[in-house]
Formats: sequence, C-alpha cells, structure tokens
Amino acid sequence: MELKHVAGRSGRLSSFLREEMKMSAGLMNRLKWQELLFVNGVPRHTDFQVQPGDVITVPLDDPAPEYPAEDGEISILYEDDHILAVDKPAGMLIHPSRSRLTGTLANYVLGYFQKTGQKCAFHPITRLDRDTFGVVLLAKNAHIHAILNEFHSQGRLEKIYHGLVFGNFREDAGVIDAPIARMPLPSLLRYVNQEGKPSVTEFRVLERFGGYCKLALRPVTGRTHQLRVHCAHRGHPILGDPQYGNAESMAFSQQFGLESQLLCAKSLRFPHPITEEIVEIQSKLDAKL
Repeated sequence: MELKHVAGRSGRLSSFLREEMKMSAGLMNRLKWQELLFVNGVPRHTDFQVQPGDVITVPLDDPAPEYPAEDGEISILYEDDHILAVDKPAGMLIHPSRSRLTGTLANYVLGYFQKTGQKCAFHPITRLDRDTFGVVLLAKNAHIHAILNEFHSQGRLEKIYHGLVFGNFREDAGVIDAPIARMPLPSLLRYVNQEGKPSVTEFRVLERFGGYCKLALRPVTGRTHQLRVHCAHRGHPILGDPQYGNAESMAFSQQFGLESQLLCAKSLRFPHPITEEIVEIQSKLDAKL
C-alpha cells in the first residue's frame, strides 16, 4: 500500500506527514531512517521544503509475519481500503503464540488478504479473550493502526459488551469503580485490589430472568479481563466463566452445559481514521445470549 498526497501549500515535509497525512511521530521516524519518504519520487528527509504541486508518496509495505496464512472462515462485518471488522467466534485466539502458530484469527485474516490480493498486514485495534466473541477491529497498515490507537487512547472508540451474569443486580444501571491488579506469577488472572490500576465499568440491565440477567457493559478503562473481574467482584460472575465464576455460578452454568463465558463484544463506535465520519459496527453473534 502507498500513501499519496499532492501538496497545496509550501512547508516542511514533516508538517505534511503530520497534518495532512495524519502520520504518527513514531511511524514518521521509522520511515525516515528507512529512507521511505518520497517527494516527486526522490527520498527526502523530514526537513525537506515541499512546494505546491509536489507529490508526496510513502510506501507502507509490512514485513512478512512469522506465522503462516491459512484458509479459514471469517465473518466480515465491515471493510474498506483502511479497516476490517470481523465477528470473532468463541474459542478462537486473536493472535498466534509461542505454543500455537495456526488456527487463529490472524492466520485466517492473513489468508483472506492474500486470497483477495490485498497487500495488508494484521494490525488489531481491539482484542478479545479466546472465549469472548464478537466485534474485532483491524487496521490494514501501520499508518491506520497508529491513528486508531490514538483514537483509542483518547477514549474515542466506544465499546459495548452484552453478557449474561449469575443472579440479578439490584440496580437497573450503575458504575463499578474498583482497581484491578494482576495475581502473583505464574497466574495470568486478575483481581480487585486497592493497589491495582484504576478500573471503571458502566453497566445497564437489559433483561431479568430467573436466576440470571442480561447486561450491557461499557469498559471506561481497558484492563485485562476487566468486565469478567468486575462482574465477579459484584457477586454476579458472567455465566460459563471457568476462571472467575464462583461455586454457585459454576453449578448454575453446568446445568445448562456452559463451558465458556457468555460475553459478547456487541458494538463498536468510532471515527473513521481518514474521514472521521462515525462508524458503528454491530456483532451478529449476540443471538447466542
């Protein structure tokens, strides 16, 4: 992929990259040292004086990943030249690990890009636990990845999850404000601890049933396992959660054959990285709840 811009003013190349082309400082510096910033086809440094009518081009080819592309089914919710959003099923890892290099979302997306002739790489913006299902947003190159990560850090990506939890919240809506810390190694789990990082979740009860209820959850912060930890902290673990469930919720879940958490990344709302028009994407897997 290549970024291209025709200058309508004069100024330093770095100002065009930063303002008109919305390039992050980190990516700009990396491309500068690789001599991949071109004006009228000639490599230039960031202090080069650009004139009106000059053509700025930046190739954005990603290095080959260390895992294979695979032909696998992916459910596409949205796609354009810059981003891809898919519905990840429960039980699928987002990215390969040391112990597993195949069968992940990254393998299948890379296979899809190759099959459709797209010179794109796997750049996840949002991530889900293996057994959480729903919307995952991906950038198609490092430039778009940097823009969306900045939006994310600014709180401009609004994520809503739906989940079934054990028992019933007394309130119809509220906020869970409880810091989260990592348990001592070798555990990978988290727990509420006053020495942990600030963690805030907004919740709203959507439906009440006998012994459980359906919630809409918005993570104001983005800690690992945050929604699962916060619901368990309130005494209402997510149904089917084998790691944060209590004895009562696990017994209830086993009655219905639930072996993984019933938590869905239901919707994602964010400004488009190029146009900044609002994009809203909805998972189709919410029916599982």
